[in-house]
Amino acid sequence: MVLKRYLILVMLCICGTLKAQTEEGSLFNSFDGTKIYYEVTGNGYPVILVHGFTNNSQSWKHGCLYPALIKQGYKVIILDQRGNGRSDKPHTDAAYAKDAEAKDIMGLASLLKLKQYFIVGYSRGSIITSRVMVLDKRVKKAVMGGMGADYTNPNWPRRVHAYEALAGDTTHHDVDEMMAWIHKNNFDDESLKLQQKHQPSTSPVELARVKIPVLLIDGTEDKTNGDVHELQKLIPGSAYAEVPGNHNTAGNTEQFAESIIRFLKQ
Repeated sequence: MVLKRYLILVMLCICGTLKAQTEEGSLFNSFDGTKIYYEVTGNGYPVILVHGFTNNSQSWKHGCLYPALIKQGYKVIILDQRGNGRSDKPHTDAAYAKDAEAKDIMGLASLLKLKQYFIVGYSRGSIITSRVMVLDKRVKKAVMGGMGADYTNPNWPRRVHAYEALAGDTTHHDVDEMMAWIHKNNFDDESLKLQQKHQPSTSPVELARVKIPVLLIDGTEDKTNGDVHELQKLIPGSAYAEVPGNHNTAGNTEQFAESIIRFLKQ
């Protein structure tokens, strides 16, 4: 049975080649008037996917998880977080402070009349997912991919260095690779800077109160965001799965999709 399920996912993961039927994307006005782009596919149990830094909703379509969830009958909801993709890109501190991105997701869940849902984040999307799972009782399961415990520190050096680099500081070489990627692409740098400036942390005290099932999933070569085992210690009863790849590749693999679907179906 495990082999059969694995082979099905391998077939799905001729990944970006599947063309799932997707409703035309829409925009909604979030709590502060920011327009947020989203797409909904399917009619089953809802799963919201939260993309990482400099990505957007369409990034999920390049990997295996998005088509696999659709094949398994879930209602799959993707969105461009504010400052990314087809969503608005405000240039004010207020637009990104005080859990604005988490509020966008919770507002979308309300718009879609979701009484409960699962949520899956990857990389920075896991940081936002962490906020949603402690703020919204409608979340029944959460997956955090590509994330260790470092984000729980409000003064996480990597976040601070990313913000300062986007503000013009060239002395923080630990974020050189990220900055090279940003300079190669047509991103809204001011918005990216504010996303890093106001990127939320979730405290160990908040994580200790989490009662829902949580899966932490990481690539075997991923050392980007701290120790995932330390994060597991902070979240009671959380599960851990390891898949092949580094931070840039692990989230697109069939093993990533298979692990998450197995967790969601438990």
